[in-house]
Amino acid sequence: MVKARKLMIAGGHMVDPSQGLDGPASLLISNGKIEAINKGASNIAAPEGAETIDASGKHVFPGLVDARVFVGEPGSEHRETIASASQAAAAGGVTSFIMMPETDPVIDDVSLVDFVRRAARDNAIVRVYPAAAVTKGFEGKELSEFGLLQEAGAVMLTEGKRSVRNNLTFRHALTYARDFGLTISKETVEPDLSSNGVMNEGLVATHLGLPGIPREAEIIALERDLRIAALTGGNYHAAKISTSDSAKAIADYKKQGHKVTCGISINHLTLNENDVGRYRTYLKLAPPLRSEDDRQAMIEALREGTIDIIVSSHDPHDADTKRHPFEEAAEGAIGLETLFSAAMRLYHNDEIGLARLIEAMSTRPAEIFGLPGGTLKPGSNADIAIADLDVPFVVHEEMIVSRSKNTPFEGERFSGKVLQTLVDGHIVYTATE
Repeated sequence: MVKARKLMIAGGHMVDPSQGLDGPASLLISNGKIEAINKGASNIAAPEGAETIDASGKHVFPGLVDARVFVGEPGSEHRETIASASQAAAAGGVTSFIMMPETDPVIDDVSLVDFVRRAARDNAIVRVYPAAAVTKGFEGKELSEFGLLQEAGAVMLTEGKRSVRNNLTFRHALTYARDFGLTISKETVEPDLSSNGVMNEGLVATHLGLPGIPREAEIIALERDLRIAALTGGNYHAAKISTSDSAKAIADYKKQGHKVTCGISINHLTLNENDVGRYRTYLKLAPPLRSEDDRQAMIEALREGTIDIIVSSHDPHDADTKRHPFEEAAEGAIGLETLFSAAMRLYHNDEIGLARLIEAMSTRPAEIFGLPGGTLKPGSNADIAIADLDVPFVVHEEMIVSRSKNTPFEGERFSGKVLQTLVDGHIVYTATE
């Protein structure tokens, strides 16, 4: 990445939860780092020869950190490559993301972690951090070499969309990961209860004639995980919760002092089961979109801090796997480009404050997974997003940067858009009209 020598961002409203900053400020960037910050309406005197970005009327915040991104490389490059995912990320103000190991082959050894890092170094315009599999080949039997994977650059352990079904294996995994300070991020789903369902169990599923997935499929898996996490003292992260019962369970274990965190997909904060409409397969997700009561409970859990982070859960699929009857379509949706704009719905509806949203999408995920981001403190990397919170636009397929177009927000109206994204002080994205 090319680093800008001197750059001023002046006149903007800065939101940086790591500093408790939410007001006018200007930034001076030198050689890819934040050199100085001036809080207040007056600007820092720009050094001679410095480039200046006028952020008047705009908001400036740390680049977003997305902790759950699926990429097709290696194995399914037609869906998404590391390069195309990075371009989609930049378009959404995401300057760092954690890439899931659900590739072909599975990222379960040092050579594959190294492959991701080299491919990101050579082709990505944002920071890409590999996650590694908990068990070899996602088979749920033999643990991967956690220490070697961490040395190679893996920042998280996960089975992707799968669950470690064997309790003893999961206990060993949490204990082993604890010794290296690694966090295990896990899908909260009981495979048997969810195996025949395709959407949330309830009246909407009955009306559509579709088999449902009960809420219990999530809470049973989560409660099992939490008990084993408490037993081992390991770092446990529930990748995506979606029900009020799950939020209550997480809150209880946090109060007891256990090393427990959790995330939620932006989709489950802004959409509900009714949005499935007439079998809209782009809204076939895992976990399924829940009831409006659960969505409201998720908003409250995020607002109060029970839910730590928001993820895009970016999961690209081509038309061949989505243009099917609902029961046969693949699960998942893209989301890197719309993460920020969808979150602005919560802000404009006065449901969650802007600082809390930025904390959940930037500062907190960087803290949980030990990444160098989520802050604009002097000395930190100049990974920055500049946005207009009020600019309106309609999501349409032609604007999507990702190789796959399976957005759940096709045709939706948003207010709030990322205008520029910087990594290491270098502009990697500028919005067009």
